[in-house]
Amino acid sequence: MSQKTLTDADGTSADAARPAPGAAAPGRRWWILGVVAIAQLMVVLDATIVNIALPSAQADLGFSDGNRQWIVTAYALAFASLLLLGGRIADLFGRKPAFLVGVVGFAGASALGGAANGFTMLVVARALQGAFGALLAPAALSLLNTTFTDARERARAFSVYGAIAGAGGAIGLLLGGLLTDALDWRWTLYVNVAIAVVAFIGGWVLLGNHRDASDAKLDVPGTVLVASGLFAVVYGFSNAESHHWGSPLTWGFLVAGGLLLAGFAYWQTRAAHPLLPLRILLDRNRGASFLAVLVTGAGMFGVFLFLTYYLQLNLGFSPTKTGVAFLPMVAALMVAAQLGTTLLVPRTGPKVIIPLGFAVATAGMAWLTGMNVGTHYASGVLPQLLVIGFGLGLVMPPAMQLATGGVAAEDAGVASATVNAMQQVGGSIGTALLNTLAASAATNYLSGRDPKNPLVRAQASIESYTTAFWWSAVLFAAGTVAAFLLYRRGVPQQDPEAAPVVHM
Repeated sequence: MSQKTLTDADGTSADAARPAPGAAAPGRRWWILGVVAIAQLMVVLDATIVNIALPSAQADLGFSDGNRQWIVTAYALAFASLLLLGGRIADLFGRKPAFLVGVVGFAGASALGGAANGFTMLVVARALQGAFGALLAPAALSLLNTTFTDARERARAFSVYGAIAGAGGAIGLLLGGLLTDALDWRWTLYVNVAIAVVAFIGGWVLLGNHRDASDAKLDVPGTVLVASGLFAVVYGFSNAESHHWGSPLTWGFLVAGGLLLAGFAYWQTRAAHPLLPLRILLDRNRGASFLAVLVTGAGMFGVFLFLTYYLQLNLGFSPTKTGVAFLPMVAALMVAAQLGTTLLVPRTGPKVIIPLGFAVATAGMAWLTGMNVGTHYASGVLPQLLVIGFGLGLVMPPAMQLATGGVAAEDAGVASATVNAMQQVGGSIGTALLNTLAASAATNYLSGRDPKNPLVRAQASIESYTTAFWWSAVLFAAGTVAAFLLYRRGVPQQDPEAAPVVHM
């Protein structure tokens, strides 16, 4: 195993320009980025695009409030629990077929959901979306890692990809609002078919196929352990929303998930062809990056989920206007993503920039807690969103790049899947934790007050939102400390084709 420690005069690795096996020709790389970005946007959109359409879908199909959460949870459960399997399939059978099958399957599941005639059909379609998304997302991310071997080009590519991953939720809210207002809730699902056609044609024409792990075999026991473990963890946190933390449906599944994942980790040390080689996790920078993605996923829900409620219920924004209100945050995130991955991290390393991004996001989230019943968007929401977006832009793309960079080519798919799994599990944890804390804050405020008074009800909702924002700030602050302690000093320089070097 070799690792570059010296750089050429231009600051890039001497081996960085050497094409990896299956790498695209220079003129095609940026077209491939466009195809991958479109496909990734489709997957990320569906984590939020359906949320705004849920009230309309519920009225149309007639399912209960208790069943409503399963439209969101079915997608998250299938996506999170099958990600590592999807990533390994891409390594074993080739990224191009994994990408194309994922795109077609995702489009088919979306069409099925759009045509749903009842609750069961819609839930099944959402679960199928999650399953095919678990095949598509790691294939897309690993394609970037193997297509862009030059350090500077890879930084630019990951700035685009990371910006989409970070901002896709907000874009989903905007698109969901536009489609629901202008057409019908079903078009929040049908739109994926149009996106998938573009991604499929581009992938078919541009992508080459290279099976980096063709001699390996699928780790069936590991697959069963990690899929069931991730399912149990996400299901347990999802139950915390509808039940309570003391319910066996919550803590029972969380304990079972923890035990299954511990069993998976033990099995990976013994398996001849491990699903997730532990060398991927043991590099300090990579491990810190996985943690950064997990914390970001958990904290970001404090912005998207509760601020959506605030804008619509307290400020009276329409679904479309709510989506537009998030666009400045998206713009700030994209600017910071480009700045962080192409300029700052290559010069100073992640130990400074990623903790700085978390600290900026912490400040923005804490500032957002100052809202009240009379707050205006322009003065009490917009500046904070710009700060939060800029901070997250310094975290997400560099962390994703560091989490997948430097792995052996045959591990690119599963490393990419681990990034997606961390983001999804983080989002599930954030949703359950922040929802529970927000609901408790509202209940405590209403205690001893007249719940029929409109002003009291409005202030109770403000208490719930600001509580969620404070806890999101705590999550980002913890991310600041953890990133500073875990990342190594200096600028990482890794031969793109080298096996990972373990630094403890």
